[in-house]
Amino acid sequence: MASIKEKFAAKLPSIREEIKNINKDHGALVMSEVNIAQAYGGMRGVKGMICDTSEVPPDKGLIIRSIPIGELTNRLPEEIFYLLVTGELPTKDELKELQADYAARSEVPQYVWDVMEAMPKDSHPMVMLDTCILVLERESKFRARYTEGMTKMDYWEPTLEDSLDLLAKLPGIAAGVYRHRFDKGRRIPYDKKLDWGGNYAKMLGIKDPQGNFANLIRLYLTLHSDHEGGNVSAHTCHCVGSALSDAYYAVSAGLNGLAGPLHGLANQECLAWILETMEKFKGVPSDEQLRQFTWDTLNSGKVVPGYGHAVLRITDPRFTAFLEFGKKHCFDDPVVQLVAKIYDIVPQVLKEQGKAKDPWPNVDAGSGALLYHFGLTEFPYYTVLFSVSRAMGMCSQLVVNRGIGTAIERPKSVPTAWVQNFIAQKK
Repeated sequence: MASIKEKFAAKLPSIREEIKNINKDHGALVMSEVNIAQAYGGMRGVKGMICDTSEVPPDKGLIIRSIPIGELTNRLPEEIFYLLVTGELPTKDELKELQADYAARSEVPQYVWDVMEAMPKDSHPMVMLDTCILVLERESKFRARYTEGMTKMDYWEPTLEDSLDLLAKLPGIAAGVYRHRFDKGRRIPYDKKLDWGGNYAKMLGIKDPQGNFANLIRLYLTLHSDHEGGNVSAHTCHCVGSALSDAYYAVSAGLNGLAGPLHGLANQECLAWILETMEKFKGVPSDEQLRQFTWDTLNSGKVVPGYGHAVLRITDPRFTAFLEFGKKHCFDDPVVQLVAKIYDIVPQVLKEQGKAKDPWPNVDAGSGALLYHFGLTEFPYYTVLFSVSRAMGMCSQLVVNRGIGTAIERPKSVPTAWVQNFIAQKK
């Protein structure tokens, strides 16, 4: 049996040697070219980063350490973090050790709650979450070790310690934000006999007599855990972390990016469209009604939220996992029924319209409806749920990048005048 730290430490020498040889033997090979449209268009599609924790092939969807996400839906989030860092799923004993480690680190210092409760009561939940994480930075083991002096080869160890500390406390912080911000009563303590996702569900305080809400939270945390290195939250965390800012600074920065409407707002926008449809038709519409309403939405210049993806050209396997969960546990809910009906109708309309590069649903098309079913109806909080999950990906990438000695990120920028001169020279 090996702890997550021991497993990663054992693999690190060979990983470093492999990367050293790649750079030595093939460092001059060009793997991407950038055109002007990409430079102005957010660097979309430019291959300029290395991320070994996950990849998203357009024809397959999310793959975590060579395992398709569809094969990981029965795994606990703790197992996913172990996999993200080490490249291997933990044994039962290794999983128990990681869970015990989380439990031992789970207590949130009182000063964090003092700061949260001093904030304006109507602060956005994401502001509360990000602020609490940043306040917690005083606990950073990386900053302490760096101040004392350590070799670059050892940077990953305190980074892992900070990551474990942060992840262990994150469900408590996120649940505390929920209960404080939405007047749900006193905070619920961490249950050291429960798993990480189960604790998060319990601390939220949502009634869950059959345990299905807890299972949904576990699934949610697994499905949203990582998504390559170039998305806004992961890339921001990587960029800040590349300056050797510790995990608290880097993850808080990444979550500030996740709070942006173009990154973390999608699931609530999808749910809002579903509820709007329900309101218009006083229930689940017929196939023809839904088809016409979809055309009306498109003809008004709007999009159908949750359909289309920047990378994928298939149904997002994460949507499939959520839909299967909904059909199994709550298909008597008209909102969940509508999610399934939309999946049957909307892609065909988008194909007929011919404008969408990807007519298939992404993960956000169904996740909000499931949260809504179980009584988590506070839309502004949904991005906090996303954040707790995505922190696993950001932390694991930080650990791996510190382990392999990734350089500070510093791309070259040019002014528009340079582009104009470049075009003139080419002509």
